[in-house]
Amino acid sequence: MGILNVTPDSFSDGGELNDPKSLLNQIETMVDQGVDILDVGGESTRPYAEEVSLEEELHRVIPAVAAIRKYFSTPISVDTTKAEVARQAMEAGANLINDVSALRFDPDMIRVALHYQSPVVIMHMQGNPRNMQQKPEYEDVLTEVSTMLMERIDWAVSQGMKREKIIIDPGIGFGKSLGHNLTILRNLPFFAELGQLLLIGHSRKSFIHKLLGIENPRERDEASAIISALCTTKGAALIRTHDVARTVQAVNLAESLK
Repeated sequence: MGILNVTPDSFSDGGELNDPKSLLNQIETMVDQGVDILDVGGESTRPYAEEVSLEEELHRVIPAVAAIRKYFSTPISVDTTKAEVARQAMEAGANLINDVSALRFDPDMIRVALHYQSPVVIMHMQGNPRNMQQKPEYEDVLTEVSTMLMERIDWAVSQGMKREKIIIDPGIGFGKSLGHNLTILRNLPFFAELGQLLLIGHSRKSFIHKLLGIENPRERDEASAIISALCTTKGAALIRTHDVARTVQAVNLAESLK
């Protein structure tokens, strides 16, 4: 899953894809490198990020989705917590909803997903982007994260969603300390056993800086690719990444050696 941030303030690539030419060039590169899904987001969910208005998010996301669909057939994921953004993105050609709130922030999101029969990514997050990194605490991070995901899966199914359309994401970096992130990554089979496709989004995140001292997020791609390869050997079905080329190489190598 290749990341396309059409935002001015994302932590590693904000402002880079704010014009159509840059966006389409980046998409063409990702497609050539072997991307399977293009994930378009118009609101930064980095720690302490401010909320974006509905109008502004629509202004960023919908033209981008429409431009992608005009020139490419690659499946599109819309990274949003707002039902109206998801609805208009589906109308413009998106195929999947990636909701970091696990369908909690907007009560209409489940109805949009059901209407368009869209697969949905539900992610664990403690708090919200504005406060999630203010001393995140767990008694047992594996049990608490998996319990929340199971509760949201059961709720979505109770609303009419087919279980096989639900993808889970334990939320690396979303209300997690370095220790929490490492515990989750070491125990991915624990989450794979929930029976849903498992997505991991660790690309360029700050825990890599804490481990390796790499301050510039753009210089964390090699480390991210190594983690991607390890994740696919532990049950991850989807990898959300900024650097498609390195990730594809690392994952293919890991699969060949497994």
